[in-house]
Amino acid sequence: MLRLNLAALGLLAVQAAAQCSREDLIAATDSLLAAQTAGTPDGVAPLADTVAYLEAFKAADITTGILSHPLKIDFNRSLHDTTQCATYTEIIVTDPTHPYVIGTQMRFADGKIANISTLVTDQGDWLFNATGTYYWASRENWDPIPEDQRDSREVIQAAADAYADLFNDKTVQVPWGHPCARLEGGAYTGSGSENDRCDVGVPNGVQLVNRRYVIDETLGAVDVFIDFASLPDSHEFRVEKGQLRYVHTLTVMDS
Repeated sequence: MLRLNLAALGLLAVQAAAQCSREDLIAATDSLLAAQTAGTPDGVAPLADTVAYLEAFKAADITTGILSHPLKIDFNRSLHDTTQCATYTEIIVTDPTHPYVIGTQMRFADGKIANISTLVTDQGDWLFNATGTYYWASRENWDPIPEDQRDSREVIQAAADAYADLFNDKTVQVPWGHPCARLEGGAYTGSGSENDRCDVGVPNGVQLVNRRYVIDETLGAVDVFIDFASLPDSHEFRVEKGQLRYVHTLTVMDS
């Protein structure tokens, strides 16, 4: 029987988790997608006896949260971090009765999921447009990177950190790719061309802090859960040859 510890401190208990297999992490994200489709939170597996569940970075009840609502998923992508035993899953739901874009990090301890943290965006959140998000996300190439061309974890995280640091320090050198495109809510900075840029519209004087990473070297990707000033936020990056190729953002405005 699932017992829930709703304290956000649950994240701290899983930071030192041992390495996991990619196959086990993929099975876990598959179970997350199946549970969300069915609206059955206890379908997520393998769950630890005690699970910290958060929505918008606040403790919540998994039995009444977003996982309890069956949703038709139109698009999804998951990152699998075998070093930290962690995953990130992006879910897009275009159902006109209630569209969503959802980002979920899961973290393991002793081979079981001990922390589930979810950002649920819908109407009223920053630049929300699930149809636009689906249109652009489904056209991007996030295929596995050939093994001999993969960046290290350190390079991938450094690219993400440089981007995040730029919001409060314009002297930071960011490894912009050419092309590069940012999907912010449902708004896209590019058109799918070789001239796309993602170095536009970056504000100043904003601290992006309390960063929690999920890094997938196979996909050249990292997701970062961030406190965007006071707002719960996710920034997901695709990095190719040390340079930013894609950026996806989710920001919860009312939390």
